[in-house]
Amino acid sequence: MLETELEEAEKSGSRWSMIVLHGLGDSMEGYRWLPEMLAVPELNYLLLNAPDSYFGGYSWYDYAQNPGPGILRSRALLTELLDHQRAEGFPTEQTFLFGFSQGCLMTVETGLRYPHRLAGLIGISGYVHEPERLLNERSVVASKQRILMTHGTLDPLIPVAPVRSQVEMLRSAGMNIEWREFVKVHTIAGEDELSVIRKFVRQIMDVG
Repeated sequence: MLETELEEAEKSGSRWSMIVLHGLGDSMEGYRWLPEMLAVPELNYLLLNAPDSYFGGYSWYDYAQNPGPGILRSRALLTELLDHQRAEGFPTEQTFLFGFSQGCLMTVETGLRYPHRLAGLIGISGYVHEPERLLNERSVVASKQRILMTHGTLDPLIPVAPVRSQVEMLRSAGMNIEWREFVKVHTIAGEDELSVIRKFVRQIMDVG
């Protein structure tokens, strides 16, 4: 199992949750600011550490050599975690997956294969691993998953143009993706971007 830590919702008794997947070399410590800054009191936050050590932090897969085996392993761990959360009383349809960079890739990779509908998928500054294979292996509810993907037009690590093309491919296959670009590098663009994420989350929660 992955190392996790639950930050309980301000609103007592809420079963809404957000599973937070960090980027390369980061850890759950890098996202302790998120509950306060996103300011959605009904959300429980499950912070994670990826399984592999990486220069004082963690990684989800080996991006420099052959990412495939690590992605497959991490996807299995995240699928196990989602199943565990269901068993613990956090309904899948009230669970968001949120990921930055490598965490974004794992959010899309896992979310579109998971057999149950999630509340939503939020992927920031990442890319899609083998999109054709992902489409071939998507779950029967993949087209019903609600997805927000954001990216920076100045990102020097993951250029925006190839990711934009990947998103268009997924959209053409029927995936429900809201795509937003920001004038930013490889980061989260403060309140400008958080407000878009908050609106996405709120719209889903308000509908129920």
